[in-house]
Amino acid sequence: MRNTRGTSRGNQSTDKRPAAAGRKPVASKRPATDKKGPTDKKGPTDKKTVTDRDKRKYIDYKIKVKKGDPLPSFNEDQVRLNKYLSNAGICSRREADVLIQTGVVSVNGKIVTELGYKIAPEDVIQYDGETINAETKRYVLLNKPKGFITTMDDPRGRKTVMTLVKKACRERIYPVGRLDRETTGLLLFTNDGDMAKKLTHPRYQAKKIYHVELNKSVTKEDMEHLMRGVDLEDGKARVDEVSYIENGNSTEVGVEIHSGKNRIVRRLFEALGYVVVKLDRVQFAGLTKKDLPRGFYRHLTEQEVSFLKMTK
Repeated sequence: MRNTRGTSRGNQSTDKRPAAAGRKPVASKRPATDKKGPTDKKGPTDKKTVTDRDKRKYIDYKIKVKKGDPLPSFNEDQVRLNKYLSNAGICSRREADVLIQTGVVSVNGKIVTELGYKIAPEDVIQYDGETINAETKRYVLLNKPKGFITTMDDPRGRKTVMTLVKKACRERIYPVGRLDRETTGLLLFTNDGDMAKKLTHPRYQAKKIYHVELNKSVTKEDMEHLMRGVDLEDGKARVDEVSYIENGNSTEVGVEIHSGKNRIVRRLFEALGYVVVKLDRVQFAGLTKKDLPRGFYRHLTEQEVSFLKMTK
């Protein structure tokens, strides 16, 4: 049986550090009530009974939040008036300061011109005579794993992407566009209707980049065909760019496309006689998967949101 008592004898017998030359080992002054001794320390022989890989095999995806996410506090009793106006989609915070100083914003019927003024949840805010109902805008980016369908709920009981982001925020958010069940990669969620409409409208042409792995080598002729356009059942479609993956083989290509048609990448390659083995969206509207592992989500930074709003 291992001796776990923190006595001086126990400490002396198990301490393997060499004593200083010409000096006797000094007994430990640790109180007898301290149960911790050197034998409590984990040694190199400690082993994990279950590896991280094993856990991923047998445990369903849990709700994962990447540490360090710029998630705003939900418990703020008060918020700055300029932030409230910005969250309501009226303008940017800097522009809100100008509106406040101009005297067109009122709180509970009184004009407020003070910069840095804070409001409470029960306050009534009006801009130019109209009451503002501001739900905080949320923008959540998920690196979607396989096996989840892009829908708010599924009557057949299949796993949906909403289970992966249900703890991201209190507000009800919606996926922008879709990824099919077996496709992995970036999927944006938001409660900003204007932003969602902008990113899915054909005129906006939100750029999407996919890493595509196929069942056979892709010929240069077929790559040129994809650039010219392929006739599909719902019309002609084309990719913006296509090239072989760097350090990959000829069965893997990168595809840049702005079309939002359903299963467009898979259908393009299927029309040319290929089978898509793996499909991963690695970029969406300038957003990338950097530092975002599969199955994790993060909140967009203010800079990223501003970029999406400014892009035309």
